[in-house]
Amino acid sequence: MSINNTFKYAFNKSLPVMAGYAVLGMGFGILLEAKGYGVIWAFLMSFTIYAGSMQYVSINLLTGGATLISAAIMTVMVNARHVFYGISMIERYKDTEPYKPYLIFALTDETYSLVCNETLPEGIDQKKYYFFVSALNQSYWVAGSVIGSLIGSILGFNTAGIEFSMTALFVVVFVEQWKSVKNHTSALVGVIATTACLLVFGPLNAKFLIPSMILITILLFLFRPYLDKSKEDRKHE
Repeated sequence: MSINNTFKYAFNKSLPVMAGYAVLGMGFGILLEAKGYGVIWAFLMSFTIYAGSMQYVSINLLTGGATLISAAIMTVMVNARHVFYGISMIERYKDTEPYKPYLIFALTDETYSLVCNETLPEGIDQKKYYFFVSALNQSYWVAGSVIGSLIGSILGFNTAGIEFSMTALFVVVFVEQWKSVKNHTSALVGVIATTACLLVFGPLNAKFLIPSMILITILLFLFRPYLDKSKEDRKHE
């Protein structure tokens, strides 16, 4: 198996994420610079925290003088969905040493979408593909954050509404997944379950996210025989 082929394949697959992370990372860097935190902060936060939505939230936590307890609670609320991501990746990441610790750390929404839905062609090393996708995606985010911070230190920006860039990336990833598969059951389950929980629990503090993830997990478990059958049918086409 060629490492070069695996890297090239991972790079091509990660290009949509690069386009999104570059813009989102720049938005984060610009916002952070506007609040008085320079390029070193942008680099270290993106390198060690590496959680897009939480990094945007952390800007307000830093500037608002939040306590460690309130910051911890907010982090759990914002990133609780990764518990469900992690559960679904246990089997897939089972034999991925020596990359496993980093793969766990680097599992973002966009990386998850590339890893969990990808049927790799012959000759592509699965473990290295997971690693390359994860590392490339983080490098895009770190680079975008640093560039945004540098731009923000030179040019003045009106940062109103820039937080919406994170939502825009999620929409792009959803559309990309929708177009790449014939069976849209999983996507429809996610949309319907999340909309229902939003209507029931309301948008305040994103408290609908955890119930929606629980509901999605239950529904996908119930639909699993149908989804597995569809996957096997695609392999024989």
